[in-house]
Amino acid sequence: MNLKRNPEIVWRIEKRREADVLAAMERGEDVSEHGTVILIASGMMHQLNFVGGRIWALCDGTRSDEELFALLAGEFEVDAAELSADLTEFINDLTQREWLRRG
Repeated sequence: MNLKRNPEIVWRIEKRREADVLAAMERGEDVSEHGTVILIASGMMHQLNFVGGRIWALCDGTRSDEELFALLAGEFEVDAAELSADLTEFINDLTQREWLRRG
C-alpha cells in the first residue's frame, strides 16, 4: 500500500533553511538536528530534519515503502540495512501519530 500524508496537516518546506542544510551537508557537517520542514498538526508545530522532510514530501500517495527506499538509497550514501531500519521506524512513528496513512 502506498503512503500518503494526512491532508489535515498543514506543512511547508523552509526553502532558505533547506539551502543552508544542503550547504552544511556538502561541508560534511552533521545536520540531523536541523529542521527543514514545518508541520502543523492538532494546533502544534513540529519540525522534520532534512531526511525526514524528504520522506514526508515523497509520501504523496503514489509510492510504496519499497519505492521510497529505492529513491532514498539513490539520494543518500547510507548502509542499506540502516536506511531500511530508519525508514521503517520513521514511517511507523508517523503512521501511529496519524500523520501518514496507507491506502
